[in-house]
Amino acid sequence: MDIDAVVGDVGSFDPELLQLPELSPFALKASPQIAEDLYAQWLSLPQTGRLVKSLIDDATAGIPINALGNSSSANAAGSNSLPSMFQAGSTPPLSPRSSPGSPRFSKLKTSPSSLRSPLKVVSEPVREAIPQFYFQNGRPPPKELQEHCLSRINDLFGGHMDGLQLHEFKLVTKELCKLPTFFSSAIFKKIDTSCSGIVTRDAFVRYWVDGNMLTMDTATQIFKILKQSDSNYLTQVDFKPILLELVATHPGLEFLHGTPEFQERYAETVIYRIFYYINRSGNGRLTLRELKRGNLIAAMQHADEEEDINKVLRYFSYEHFYVIYCKFWELDTDHDFLIDKENLIRYGNHALTYRIVDRVFSQIPRKFTSKVEGKMGYEDFVYFMLSEEDKSCEPSLEYWFKCIDLDGNGVLTPNELQFFYEEQLHRMECMAQEPVLFEDILCQIVDMIAPEREDYLTLADLKGCKLSGNVFNILFNLNKFIAFESRDPFLIRQEREDPTLTEWDRFAHREYIRLSMEEDVQEVAYEIASDASSKLLIFNEE
Repeated sequence: MDIDAVVGDVGSFDPELLQLPELSPFALKASPQIAEDLYAQWLSLPQTGRLVKSLIDDATAGIPINALGNSSSANAAGSNSLPSMFQAGSTPPLSPRSSPGSPRFSKLKTSPSSLRSPLKVVSEPVREAIPQFYFQNGRPPPKELQEHCLSRINDLFGGHMDGLQLHEFKLVTKELCKLPTFFSSAIFKKIDTSCSGIVTRDAFVRYWVDGNMLTMDTATQIFKILKQSDSNYLTQVDFKPILLELVATHPGLEFLHGTPEFQERYAETVIYRIFYYINRSGNGRLTLRELKRGNLIAAMQHADEEEDINKVLRYFSYEHFYVIYCKFWELDTDHDFLIDKENLIRYGNHALTYRIVDRVFSQIPRKFTSKVEGKMGYEDFVYFMLSEEDKSCEPSLEYWFKCIDLDGNGVLTPNELQFFYEEQLHRMECMAQEPVLFEDILCQIVDMIAPEREDYLTLADLKGCKLSGNVFNILFNLNKFIAFESRDPFLIRQEREDPTLTEWDRFAHREYIRLSMEEDVQEVAYEIASDASSKLLIFNEE
């Protein structure tokens, strides 16, 4: 384009004659041709021609052009703004310029020019070091914690240059490891792999400090102490050493020292109770996740601090063991430590129906460990009894749900409920009790549980209701069904007095009192009989 020619052609025009009055935006939108006319007239102005020629010359010479489009050449030195199309005084005021301290000014000041290449202004990304968050052998202890622990180790091992023996190690377990004292043997054997009978300071530091046991939570510490080195779960055998040590050292269990057989039975019962409540998968393999979700750690700490073991209601109460064992012994008439259907049907004064006992012995809720066909062992009985006497806990609900679910489809239909209730109804008629029709029972169950769908019950429906245990009592436990219907005020008052107690806690307490009273009566009768026989013998001699 010949700029000189353009400038020459437009030089005869009077700029004042080319100015147009200010127009509103609505007029421009209604007539777009007006904007084109304005642009054409602006191009025809002499100042526009000189500005365009100056910009072209600067661009040809390689002179940089500023962001405002002003030329740095002499031709444009006196012109710092584009020619105006409006008359003086008719332009709107400009927006106030940002102050140097405003965020907008700072942003504009630091932003690169729009005419510069973006490739030149991209800076190198800042590399931030991500701290290590996974440690295969546990997180190392902080320096302050490690120094404090080493100082405490020096105090406990001071004066024992050759190391500590097992009977001296309990203080380390309690004060340093913060674990129950009946873990002493388990920790000692983990460190003393050579069975030398001595644990030195350096050996303990390598295991507890260098092994990062110091920074683990209590559940993880106990899990690593008890489990086998090649396993990632705990079995019943892993708990045996600590429970035997508990029996041997706890002041509340001293009376068992003369009866090793009952020491063994007590330890087994505690283990069965632990796995019943905590091993929710039921596979006999207790994982770290299950251990953390349960209340076993708190119960262990309680058992270590409480001298009366019967106050530790979770898992460790001797009274609870006594009730379970005596119940099993009563049913096991031939004392071969196995019970069959005819034995179990006598449980609770014949409270259970034949149909539910058949389902239990079909091993639907849980496979028996007795290995004898048609026989239930002691461990199987513990699971059964805990499920029967505390139907408010989730393991019990799962146990009986499997029994009632005849087709195993995960729902309880009215037909399945009626199948088990038919025997209850027949028993009520035989006992001259007023029978309750199944239709009324079904309505009562639906009102009690409030399931998502009224045509069947799911396990989730039962777990979401505090009264769901009564459903199973209605179906197969006549004594508890009658007690529920009569609403025994004594039992209601008991529940209100201490709501923290479970159904199992209340049952075990009542049964222990009954069994102890029967034993006292038997002892008195035995003493009377012995005294009578002695007098008779003396009389005969005279």
